[in-house]
Amino acid sequence: MAHYDMIVIGSGPSGRRAAIQAAKLGKSVLVVDKRKRVGGVSVHTGTIPSKTLRETVLNLTGWRERGFYGRAYRVKRDITAADLLDRGAKTLDHEVEVLDHQFARNHVETLSATASFLSPHEIRVELANGEDETHDADHIVIACGTRPFRPSYVPFNGTSVFDSDEILGIEKLPRSLTVIGAGVIGVEYATIFSALDVAVTLIEPRPTFLDFIDKELIEEFVHELRDRNVSLRLGSEVESVEFDAAGRPLCKIKSGRHVASDMLLFAAGRVGETDGLNLTAAGLTVDHRGRIAVDPKTLQTGVKHIYATGDVIGFPSLASTSMEQGRLAACHAFGLAPPPAPEFFPYGIYSVPEISTVGMTEEEVLKRGIPYECGIARFRELSRGQIMGLTSGMMKMIFSKKTRRLLGVHIVGEGATELIHIGQAVLNLKGTIDYFMENTFNYPTLAEAYKVASLDAWNRAFAPPAAAPELPAAVVA
Repeated sequence: MAHYDMIVIGSGPSGRRAAIQAAKLGKSVLVVDKRKRVGGVSVHTGTIPSKTLRETVLNLTGWRERGFYGRAYRVKRDITAADLLDRGAKTLDHEVEVLDHQFARNHVETLSATASFLSPHEIRVELANGEDETHDADHIVIACGTRPFRPSYVPFNGTSVFDSDEILGIEKLPRSLTVIGAGVIGVEYATIFSALDVAVTLIEPRPTFLDFIDKELIEEFVHELRDRNVSLRLGSEVESVEFDAAGRPLCKIKSGRHVASDMLLFAAGRVGETDGLNLTAAGLTVDHRGRIAVDPKTLQTGVKHIYATGDVIGFPSLASTSMEQGRLAACHAFGLAPPPAPEFFPYGIYSVPEISTVGMTEEEVLKRGIPYECGIARFRELSRGQIMGLTSGMMKMIFSKKTRRLLGVHIVGEGATELIHIGQAVLNLKGTIDYFMENTFNYPTLAEAYKVASLDAWNRAFAPPAAAPELPAAVVA
């Protein structure tokens, strides 16, 4: 048995950040991951490959140039699945190499093995060759991530019916695709395939989707999807998935409006990868989706020396927040008090077009009863937008009428996930509309939208009233 200061189960964003932070504090660390290579879901089937797929599609289809050269414009006329996967494999290799180097230079030990608890401090690891080892640690971090939820009524076959992990290995592009689930993952894949000119139907049982996003932004997003002939079936509950006479997936909806397509992607939720950890031996339990409850401030589970981070603890399930959770857990475990987390962090949805948001939505501002005003900037009205050939995209900013403080920034369009960080900084520094009014932005840039939107809000709510025109004396008499 080997003893460590910390054992980390999983090498995704939160696991690797916890391990490296602990190592930088001079602690002995072991990372156990069941995959042959480090990186976790984020590198192998989640964040990195899906975003690489998106970038590949936008490049090969000439998507960003269609504003000038028309919808039929393509960089490559006949795009194959192999074209899409090649870039992903190269990116994956690079990410794994970087992670291996980070672990090596920080003296973090790694094991490709399946981990399970023997007791609150002991971990059993089963190596690929079938041998077992037992290790113990003062602190343990569970960062095992999640896997796609696979209901029994969906006949997954890896050829025409896929989950969100399997879709990355398709061998042939479909002419039509049905996506069940209009969450972040479903929306991303639906719009990526739509950019490939695949006929997409997006099915969601709820009457709305992405409810944490400002409604005006969603309205703009939906308008663009409909313009691209994406069929949205909101409020449609799926009864079953079968195969029609031609062998195609047939999605049967309770309303009777069934959908047949060449391929079907089920992307409605994920479950914690916890069922093989033997958590009862550690004194832990999970909810119906395999997620572990933690103290949101310390990331501690019900067993104080055991922490859980990343997607396995649920919302917000972002790679960016998971990294910070891993770092905070390691700091807390070894008595280092990090500064308090910022009040606001950004969300990024890598759909086509991108969506990014930080701070309060207009609905939240209304609910709190805060007097406010909004400013809008449309990318097509910016010089940079014209240069890029953008015909859509907008930024919405919300300000308090009482304090002039920025309350929220919401962007849909090209570069949204990059642009949002200006708003994030001002928001967390409690900045006001005056920052955007008084500062100069590079020209021409999309970031100029901050100036345009703030001026729009200023003219609506803060500008002094124009003087009334003088009337001729005859009129006054």
